[in-house]
Amino acid sequence: MARITQKLRVLKLHADGTQRRREDVLAAEEPLEIRVNGTSFSVTMRTPGDDFDLVAGFLVSEGVVSTAEHLSRMIVCEGEPGQENTYNVIDATLGAGAEPPDTSLERHVYTTSSCGICGTASIEAVRKSSAFLRPAAPDAPRVQLATLLSLPDRLRDEQALFDRTGGVHAAGLFTLDGELLCLREDVGRHNAVDKVVGWALRDGRLPLRDAVLQVSGRASFELVQKCVMAGIPIMSAVSAPSSLAVEMARDTGITLAGFSRGETVNVYAGAQRIDLTKTDGTDTRGMDDRGTDAAVKAPERATAL
Repeated sequence: MARITQKLRVLKLHADGTQRRREDVLAAEEPLEIRVNGTSFSVTMRTPGDDFDLVAGFLVSEGVVSTAEHLSRMIVCEGEPGQENTYNVIDATLGAGAEPPDTSLERHVYTTSSCGICGTASIEAVRKSSAFLRPAAPDAPRVQLATLLSLPDRLRDEQALFDRTGGVHAAGLFTLDGELLCLREDVGRHNAVDKVVGWALRDGRLPLRDAVLQVSGRASFELVQKCVMAGIPIMSAVSAPSSLAVEMARDTGITLAGFSRGETVNVYAGAQRIDLTKTDGTDTRGMDDRGTDAAVKAPERATAL
């Protein structure tokens, strides 16, 4: 855990003028250089830990790989002669069937921990084609509303690093029955998602057609894009989505939920995947003409659909 967190002495001030020194635990943030076949591809700021998952998931998000066979190996590169190894450079060797990334998409600036697409060379490159994208079938599996509403609390219960630092995002993959498959934490919300996607790739689980992605923060465009690239049909966020995230979800058939907070949730796209049948077998109120369930209440601060 030494590189995942860092302890610092801080000055804590109180409104009554008193002050004291105390120890605080911070989430670590370090650069990770991602190389593909020996060539530098991107640098991202992340919380160290689960780095192979992060690299694998990042390459899924970039459209470079889509199966475990596409990754021949990943290694941590050694430091320069005479210098200490920082473990901040990973080289991924592509396997059979994987094409090296287009050099025109090479990221020429750092990818920050707050934005997963800021360094992309062109806006057009953001809308990537997914190997797993397909419309939802009429008999596609659905998630119970009660299960969907329970996921934020289930995610929060497993956020060990957040408990220690209060400074990381979390992403969790759940089954449609609410079983937690994988949880990852990181200072970057997009890194947390890449880490769970990378775990799934390395475990041979892609596409994740029967999974729900629950995230601890807002639903941004790049997170919806990552769902598309990994074949995840349902994404739920504790906070609001952006307008572009909703547009992407509707264009690609992703079910997108936001403001999921205990008793209510907003459904911005793909409401047909949410099962509104109660445990007693009765149905809640029907769908309105915009595809949003009238019984799924919207907080006043959320934009009405």
